[in-house]
Amino acid sequence: MTMERRRLRLLYVVGIALNAIALTAAWTAGELLFAGTFALVMVYLGLRYWMVATDRT
Repeated sequence: MTMERRRLRLLYVVGIALNAIALTAAWTAGELLFAGTFALVMVYLGLRYWMVATDRT
């Protein structure tokens, strides 16, 4: 695994963590539209993380 992939994986994990914090804040504030948006972004980042983590080239 190259250093570039490790950095990408780290960035995706940080992005997922930050979105989880934002989702929690939006949910507790009652902003369900924002919470849904953060959830969709988390799903996208999780998918991208999986794609980078399982790439064997």
